[in-house]
Amino acid sequence: MTVPVPRTFIWRLEDRVGHITLDRPERKNPLTFESYAELRDLFRALADSDEVRAVVIGGSGGNFCSGGDVHDIIGPLTKMTTPQLLKFTRMTGDLVKAMRACPQPIIAAVEGVCAGAGAIMAMASDLRYATPDARTAFLFTRVGLAGCDMGACALLPRIIGQGRASELLYTGRAFSAEEGERWGFFNAVVAPGELAALTSRTARELADGPAFAHAMTKRMLHHEWNLSVDQALEAEAQAQAICMQTQDFGRAYEAFVARRRPSFQGD
Repeated sequence: MTVPVPRTFIWRLEDRVGHITLDRPERKNPLTFESYAELRDLFRALADSDEVRAVVIGGSGGNFCSGGDVHDIIGPLTKMTTPQLLKFTRMTGDLVKAMRACPQPIIAAVEGVCAGAGAIMAMASDLRYATPDARTAFLFTRVGLAGCDMGACALLPRIIGQGRASELLYTGRAFSAEEGERWGFFNAVVAPGELAALTSRTARELADGPAFAHAMTKRMLHHEWNLSVDQALEAEAQAQAICMQTQDFGRAYEAFVARRRPSFQGD
């Protein structure tokens, strides 16, 4: 399936890696109603894409994303009816659902400002890498809203722990890249000139791996949150038995016997 061409951000496919670049640098790459919807639709389309094996999402101009655009989103929201507001909040939640449901691993390349919905997109990614100047904030309470936005109260405590998540969601304060790495939010912090190379290299390594097995790993990482340990063990037994029937599993064995690196095809 062909991924739809967006109008509100840059999409590039290279070596089976999809690159999303939020490209409004003069405003630190904020989201609009349209870009929310286009991001949601793109991640939904990736569920049926055989040509995309991994995704990197980042921003232009030295920043990741400043959240919802104050003029294009926040202002209009103050004038909407309750049904209109609920339609919007469900749509933003659908973006997170689409990111979690798409089978490809998603890597967030975070630098500079990463706030509000930008912090949510980083949180909803599978891997997160940052530069030392990254400042991440779930700042919803700073604008009079609850911290429970786009799944933050469900996802963030699972990444950094309940206590730290509570502090960030109550206060809306920004945390540094060093704090984020120490807490486990960021997988690594690298020099600004190394971020693009690291995220692209990691994505290519994932793209060269067993796509079906990666998709199963992602599915089970999310699914098992709601299972007991015994249920998870049974679910993993079934998932692994399915993976053992793939051609890639056979290729890996043949490559091991021949003492060469396997060439995974995703089937």
